[in-house]
Amino acid sequence: MKKIKIGDFEIYSGCPIFVIAGPCVIEDEKTTLKIAEDLKNIFSKYKVNFIFKASYDKANRSSIKSYRGPGLKEGLEILKKVKESFQIPLLSDVHRFEEIEPASSILDVIQIPAFLCRQTDLVVEVARTGKVVNVKKGQFLAPEDMKNVVEKIEYVGNKNIILTERGTTFGYHNLVVDMRNFPIMRSLGYPVVFDATHSVQRPGGLGICSGGDRDMIPYLLRAAVACGVEGIFMEVHHNPDKALCDGPNSLPISELGDLMEQVLKIDRVVKNHE
Repeated sequence: MKKIKIGDFEIYSGCPIFVIAGPCVIEDEKTTLKIAEDLKNIFSKYKVNFIFKASYDKANRSSIKSYRGPGLKEGLEILKKVKESFQIPLLSDVHRFEEIEPASSILDVIQIPAFLCRQTDLVVEVARTGKVVNVKKGQFLAPEDMKNVVEKIEYVGNKNIILTERGTTFGYHNLVVDMRNFPIMRSLGYPVVFDATHSVQRPGGLGICSGGDRDMIPYLLRAAVACGVEGIFMEVHHNPDKALCDGPNSLPISELGDLMEQVLKIDRVVKNHE
């Protein structure tokens, strides 16, 4: 498996679990910096490599009324403050070509959203930046279909790739996670991440926004880590019920420490780490 360097750490086959975590969307500067500070303290305690994530613009919302974020310019300025204040690498997603250049000047990892993972031109232009590219597997794709996405990124010489599983559409307003997807996607030669919070989402389940089953997060997360994934992705919030986006499937930060203790025990057993 290809080694991927992010900030001051590397991810590779059998590496200790790393975490991508943060709020779904930037709500304001103060809230974002507070979440980043608390997450850094938690992951430092457990000696876990950590990437902060937050979206400056969630373009794929259920309703025209849904909160999307502060936008590209203000959002990137806030993310830059997070990076400078806490010395942690950053991840965010891009939806349009004009976002790629400014985003790549700030971000360490550029994410291709699940709904856009088959948009060849967007995938290729993001890959041309040379940045690490995290691709969310579309809810409509089989795991082996990600081979074509990987080849698009490799085509322009970029082999800094992460693949993320976030569930598969199963009927209306429901997603399921097939644990067989993890070894299949890992066989493509790149690190695989499990998105534990979007996988419990109920897309459009509340009419004008998505619902979710956050109580199911620990169960799926423990199962995925037992499958040997390299990383986990979680959207977190101090008060998910008040979050402006994806609150029903976000994990309360107060529950993160206990969950990480469980995850690390499983990861050490599966990967034979001391």
